[in-house]
Amino acid sequence: MSRSIIPDFIARQPWQMLIPLFGLVLLGGAVLYSAAGGHLHPYAFSHVLRFGFSLVMAVAISCVSRNFFRMAAYPIYGGIVALLVLVELIGAVGGGSQRWLNLGFMTLQPSELMKPAIVLVLAKFYETLPPPMTGSWRGLVPAGVLIGIPAALVVLQPDLGTALAICFGGAVIMFLAGLPLWWFLSAGAATIISIPVAFFTLLHDYQRNRVLTFLNPESDPLGTGYHITQSKIAIGSGGVFGKGFGNGTQSHLQYLPEAHTDFVFATMAEEWGFLGGLFVLFVFGVILTWGLNVARRAPDRFSGLLAAGMAATIFFYVAINLMMVMGLAPVVGIPLPFMSHGGTSMLTNMICLGSMMAVNRWNQKPSTFS
Repeated sequence: MSRSIIPDFIARQPWQMLIPLFGLVLLGGAVLYSAAGGHLHPYAFSHVLRFGFSLVMAVAISCVSRNFFRMAAYPIYGGIVALLVLVELIGAVGGGSQRWLNLGFMTLQPSELMKPAIVLVLAKFYETLPPPMTGSWRGLVPAGVLIGIPAALVVLQPDLGTALAICFGGAVIMFLAGLPLWWFLSAGAATIISIPVAFFTLLHDYQRNRVLTFLNPESDPLGTGYHITQSKIAIGSGGVFGKGFGNGTQSHLQYLPEAHTDFVFATMAEEWGFLGGLFVLFVFGVILTWGLNVARRAPDRFSGLLAAGMAATIFFYVAINLMMVMGLAPVVGIPLPFMSHGGTSMLTNMICLGSMMAVNRWNQKPSTFS
């Protein structure tokens, strides 16, 4: 009866994931409304509006054919690499970093778009690579080059957090594609051994300070440790039920830096408490579980790698941001998906979501390549 009333296109949408997502975005809008002192502008209204436009884009992506995804993989990757080169040449500088392109109607951060793009291009690469070659240098070196070029360009900006996100997404695809486990273990061991050298030779001064602050934030609570210290105070002061909507002091009195972007979870936790935090974790759990189930049911190698990689990209955002605001990881510029205020971040995460929705649609028609 319901399918005769509700259009088939609407009924086929993954509402078990979308409805919790709507709740998370509305909570994010409420938190941003409070962070702005009880005003819709400049954060809350634009946040919800961006989500609305991005949702339309995600639904449009979900209607794209599998063959188009395949054909567009390398052109999209190449186009974003070109944008990263443009950032180095004419990019806007802000906060000591050169990460943005001013397009007039918006400011674009191409490094964010590379996060889903690296997943797409590697899914295409491993689909075309014969399985027996996956465990040889042919499965490692070309993929390493595809990851290394954009990661190096992003490090130059400098933006170590985004470079790590690109490498993480690429590494997940390589692992799922079937590269030998000992390669990853060897790479991990080499990374651990090289950390002291990289710390003193490759990191900028502010990056070294972030690591030292992470290890001992109380050593300079009014300087380099200020962000983490104030974030912990905000989260802890919320208790179980929070101080109440609009009653947060850390953000309203401007003790908490970046209360509407990187530290939006701390702003939320102060007013909505432990229960609010559980709701956020629950929704992300629903989204990621749905995405992994979509990947598991995928009809082919390309689709499975694409869905799993997009889910891993969202997971990286969530894990690093939450660990950062709770003092479990150094402070990096990674926003919380669907809650932090930021146009490119919202666009990136909705591209990931739209790609998983596309694979979900393909799962419903496994006998075709539409």
